Amino acid sequence: MSNHTRRDFLKLSGAAVTASAFGGLIQGCAKKDTNSKKWGGFKYAMCNESMRELPWEQQCEIIAAAGYKGVEIASFTLVKDGVLELTQADRKRLLKAMKDNGLECAGLHWLLAPPPKGLHFTTPDQAVRKKTVSYLDALIDFCADLEGEMMIFGSPKQRNTQGISVEEAKKYFAEGLAAVANHAQQRGVKVLIEHLDHTQTDVVNTLAEAKAIVDEVNHPSIQMMFDFHNTADETEPFDVLIKRFYDSCCHVHVQEMDGKHLGMGNAVNDFVKAFQFLKDVGYDRWISLEVFDFTPGGKVIGEESMKVLKQIEAKLT
Repeated sequence: MSNHTRRDFLKLSGAAVTASAFGGLIQGCAKKDTNSKKWGGFKYAMCNESMRELPWEQQCEIIAAAGYKGVEIASFTLVKDGVLELTQADRKRLLKAMKDNGLECAGLHWLLAPPPKGLHFTTPDQAVRKKTVSYLDALIDFCADLEGEMMIFGSPKQRNTQGISVEEAKKYFAEGLAAVANHAQQRGVKVLIEHLDHTQTDVVNTLAEAKAIVDEVNHPSIQMMFDFHNTADETEPFDVLIKRFYDSCCHVHVQEMDGKHLGMGNAVNDFVKAFQFLKDVGYDRWISLEVFDFTPGGKVIGEESMKVLKQIEAKLT
């Protein structure tokens, strides 16, 4: 497992987004009208975390050579103190390396994993929440500067309850997301709530809980995503779940159910029905590989997982 195992005031006056303020603006992330344009196939990305020790340019080369079209960036792998240290020149260099390899930025994840230290989104400490919301704003700018559109809000350790009830933590979660929603919209970025099972966090363990917060914030820039690995607390099959929550799911994570790269388990069979649904509805957003066992190295992880993704595709009708 990674050393960073599944981890971790609000400007309510004028910044919090209410249902009345944004009534009717909710937009589903994925299109179901496959007749509007010809579906171009699945679009795969790979997280850079398994190659964090390599120069950024080399990471991009490996990801592109394995057949991926996007990079999902764990921003903590690129900084010493936080993304504010990355100048516009730094950001242009990162973007150029992606483009030189035919890659796009699929977005960011591990948003609040240190550095910087001391962030927490649902703490009862108002000052810490304010600092954390401010950093999320900075991440929105970083994502937009790299031409990314999606920010995956997992960060289990930075959203766990801290001496408060789960419901109170969810309230702070929703308020914090509402506080950045307008900024995200202005920069063309969506912040996506990631459902994480109870072994990782005690706040938002199911897709239904994620959807409840999406509905509460009621803003087009606050949505959710689907992660096969994080469905341990669900009771329905993958394809049923993704169909039910599809309208709000802007992004998909894949890996084996134990967190290893594709090919080390039974994803090649178990994920087929869900992929068939995505194909049937013309899903045209990212399917991103995120693993937690980096032992084989990024090159092997990327190449072997791509083989499995193509095997899954071959089984679709």
